[in-house]
Amino acid sequence: MQSASPLAKGSRWLVALVAAAAVALTGCGASDQGDQAPVADDTRTSVTITDNGGEKTIELPITSYVALDNRTFQTLQSWGLKPAAAARALMPTTNPWKTDESIVDIGNHREPNLELIAAAQPQVIISGQRFTQFNEKIAELVPDAIIIDLDPREGEPFDKELERQTTVLGEIFNKQDEAAGLNAELDAAITRAKDAYDPDTKVMAINASGGNLGFIAPGAGRTLGPVFDILGLTPALEVEGSSDDHEGDDISVEAIAKSNPDLIMVMDRDAAVTEPGAEYTPAAELIANSAALQNVSAVKTGNIVIMPADTYTNEGVQTYTTFFNSLADQLEKKA
Repeated sequence: MQSASPLAKGSRWLVALVAAAAVALTGCGASDQGDQAPVADDTRTSVTITDNGGEKTIELPITSYVALDNRTFQTLQSWGLKPAAAARALMPTTNPWKTDESIVDIGNHREPNLELIAAAQPQVIISGQRFTQFNEKIAELVPDAIIIDLDPREGEPFDKELERQTTVLGEIFNKQDEAAGLNAELDAAITRAKDAYDPDTKVMAINASGGNLGFIAPGAGRTLGPVFDILGLTPALEVEGSSDDHEGDDISVEAIAKSNPDLIMVMDRDAAVTEPGAEYTPAAELIANSAALQNVSAVKTGNIVIMPADTYTNEGVQTYTTFFNSLADQLEKKA
């Protein structure tokens, strides 16, 4: 009996990848919990927390707040904490708040309408990541509001920074138990992936953006870069002067192929930013159709793990928990 052709093998793992991506997207979907007043069950009169700017005291109860940091959207929605206004244009379609017209849309970080924040009269503004650049302007517009910025700090372990963000949000909104649960799930997923990983396995991270495949640098690269440090992965390729650019670094597909990774991790940016109904080529297809990658060990064996489809506009603790569990599933299967 003849063995399956490389094309047939590629088709099989392409189908498997698409199915896995669908499962991952479901895992990152919205909670079934309904929305409620931010802290209706909170009997405290104030809470003091520490964010990137230092110690801050928030008077309670919170009756109006604004959500701008996309890493926090899923957490806040799953806790039923509907904001008065939010960067709905930045939200992934997996979050029901994106189409909730009762939430004032500030817009995305490219052309936000910051005046709408003042109109919402928030006591608290959850800023961070893409909106950090506007913190000073927001403070001028809403001087009485407390701006919370929990963006992961440079030089700190990324997974612990995600957990710090979740913990502080839990303290603010009286959701300490829920925050601890999310952090425990992330820790468990990381432990699974670490236990299943063989250091002899060379790993590559790539990004699909604009229909092209780009190199995501270990450590420094966008979204997947920190995964190398968290799990202690062995890079298949390292370059000087790497960046966190959303399109990846300018490394040719041929150079990626030459490094011959045993495992490829993928962030499909196009999947997250393409308008609903618009056509795009999924990362799995880009890889399958790349002639330069067909002899790469990871491609021949189908040892490829794609992050949840909404990752680029989500990037929160649930996204990484889903991804680490998917990675652990793949590693355990190959063990």
